[in-house]
Amino acid sequence: MAQNILPSSINGLIPAHIVPMSSGGEIHWDALTTHLRWLAGVPGVKWLTTTAHASEVATLSTSERTRMIEHVVSVVPESIGVVAGVYDDGSARAAAEARRAVDSGAQALLVFPSGVFAGGSQLRPEAQRAHYEAVAEAVDAPLIIFKYPVGSPLALPLATTLEICRTVPNVAAIKEWSYDIVEYEDTWRTIKSEAPQVSVLSSFSRSLFASLLVGSDGVLSGHGSLVADLQSRLLAAVRAGDLAEARTVWDRIYPLAVACYAEPLFDQHNRMKAALGLLGRIPQDTTHVRRPLVEVGAAELATLKAACADAGIG
Repeated sequence: MAQNILPSSINGLIPAHIVPMSSGGEIHWDALTTHLRWLAGVPGVKWLTTTAHASEVATLSTSERTRMIEHVVSVVPESIGVVAGVYDDGSARAAAEARRAVDSGAQALLVFPSGVFAGGSQLRPEAQRAHYEAVAEAVDAPLIIFKYPVGSPLALPLATTLEICRTVPNVAAIKEWSYDIVEYEDTWRTIKSEAPQVSVLSSFSRSLFASLLVGSDGVLSGHGSLVADLQSRLLAAVRAGDLAEARTVWDRIYPLAVACYAEPLFDQHNRMKAALGLLGRIPQDTTHVRRPLVEVGAAELATLKAACADAGIG
């Protein structure tokens, strides 16, 4: 594994950062540095994720993705690992992106499902497996499977997920975003029984407390860009068996989870970025997004402001 990172070490709190942008869509690197330093300073953060949904990876050029990974690596302390998203529909291009990410300093890779999967790949598990195999063959680094919501055309069935965990040696973790608590528990129990070397990381930001009660090796979530400090307390309380404390913390996170993950879901990270501006953690003039994403409107800003107040953060 890259830099002697063992698969079992892909665990704990793993926020995915947002990207501050100007009104013209230019990345504001100084504001990003401020954001990253806040995340890195949260107790319990073991990794940071970049070039993923929260960082609007679909809108970034190849050169921007490379620069962003290099920037994150240069800003965070060596004690915090960097996970880079691998986002491309073609397996060969995904493999090339994985190599660039590792060359830029990423220590682990979050492999997105190929958009080609939407054509019915659940009936061709060998196609889903081949995508991960192509990336694994290209790099000597731990891989994280991105398990999409049940019902999504990009979803990986549990049987295929387990097969990939068993046959692709680089696989170190699963970002479990099935958004179905039954599927989540089935995944948790199956992986812990049949592939225990693989971590299961909850991405159930809208119902994080419930998923942690089932069991989790950590949390990998864009919502951590906003509430990593509260997620850290929640994870610690659940692990300590202090459910009263966990409930208290979750009651603070919940209104922000509802506000950020309202429909349409693809606005989720736009809302998080806007909330960070409202809180003064990034300048308000760096809360813009790139097309096809759209700006957060006045009504949603008011909702987010109220949710921040309800959560007791400022």
